Amino acid sequence: MQQTIIQAAALIVPLVIAIVFHEVAHGMVARLLGDPTAYEQRRLSLNPLRHVDPVGTVALPGMLALAGAPVFGWAKPVPVDYRRLKNPRLGMMAVAAAGPLTNLVLAGIGAVLLGLVARNATVGPVLGFAALNLQNFMFINIFLALFNLLPIPPFDGSHIVEGLLPRTAARAYARLRPWGFPLLIVLLLVVPYLWPELGLVQRVVQPPFDWAAERYQALARFVARA
Repeated sequence: MQQTIIQAAALIVPLVIAIVFHEVAHGMVARLLGDPTAYEQRRLSLNPLRHVDPVGTVALPGMLALAGAPVFGWAKPVPVDYRRLKNPRLGMMAVAAAGPLTNLVLAGIGAVLLGLVARNATVGPVLGFAALNLQNFMFINIFLALFNLLPIPPFDGSHIVEGLLPRTAARAYARLRPWGFPLLIVLLLVVPYLWPELGLVQRVVQPPFDWAAERYQALARFVARA
């Protein structure tokens, strides 16, 4: 039981930090580009209580991790009013990209810190727990970045694709947004259950995740040897 609690904590804590920074990045870029909505609603805060969704940030990821399934989750979305952006079309693309880019930067920070911890030849329980957290932090941030770049509403990738499409096609694509969450449930849970070989995570997200994870691990190894 104690080991299970430690493993869950080493997953949930890095996940909460990654999601909070992801959401704050959206709000900060939106404010820089003319929309202060998140600032006005006091969402530009690193206080996790302002962003954590009890189900999407804690309960669901914890259950998926314990079940050995792909871990994903969500936070309370930072409010963005595209009408207040100086350039709504390009602004929404930049706001959407800010979250995944922040996660990739955080993954790099996690890799460097993991390398510094690995330099210590006598890794006790405390450093061991720190290393486990940093490793999970690195992997979770990579996964969140790639996962959120999927072109499925309401993910960040859908806003980027919408901004790249011709305006007529973008309006048609935007009509999918109300169906985003049901579509996500079908793609992530129903399809893998009925047709395991068609799993979205395994076939689409896993290959770039493995490639990126190896690069970040190489960075950690470089820091450990430096």
